[in-house]
Amino acid sequence: MWLSFYNKDAVGDTLLLTKGDITRSELATESKGNVTRIYREATGETVSMNVFEISKTFTLAGNGQVVLTDEELEQLNALIKTVGFEDEITVDLSPKFVVGYVKECVPHEDSDHLNITQTEVDNGEVLQIVCGASNIKKGQKVVVAKPGAVMPSGLIIWPGELRGVKSNGMICSAKELNVENPTGKKGILVLDADTETGKAFFE
Repeated sequence: MWLSFYNKDAVGDTLLLTKGDITRSELATESKGNVTRIYREATGETVSMNVFEISKTFTLAGNGQVVLTDEELEQLNALIKTVGFEDEITVDLSPKFVVGYVKECVPHEDSDHLNITQTEVDNGEVLQIVCGASNIKKGQKVVVAKPGAVMPSGLIIWPGELRGVKSNGMICSAKELNVENPTGKKGILVLDADTETGKAFFE
């Protein structure tokens, strides 16, 4: 699953593509033509690609995350193959902010404030999410930012670990979602109990 970003004023005429998080210590790059591949040096796995002078291939509008059309995706993959890379860019258009149901919530053994949840999202999928909010409880309906979600702040949610426990997403507060909090209380945004599990939060 790849995410696409474009900001001509800040970055120039460059399409930024990413499908994972990478630290500088892991990073290696390889350039061919107008394309730079960013990969994990230890494994060779491609994590990001920068396509320079993208307007020579197609014109992009917008500032921030962009969703490529099927035609743009076809042209992009053709360009990547032409310069000599084997990577194929794919997109996932499924909602990344969905209503979740906290099926289980237990204290993290190595923390005095973290909890490990098993949270059901769309299509019956259950995600293990580590949450630090003091008001998280079993049985709540919450908003989940799934892996691949781009927060209003620009933060991208990727699978990760907190204190050695895998976490696949984030349970969000109203502030993080940039929406009104009807209760005014700190912590995660708790939805009405009858809210449909798996429903997209942003229509």
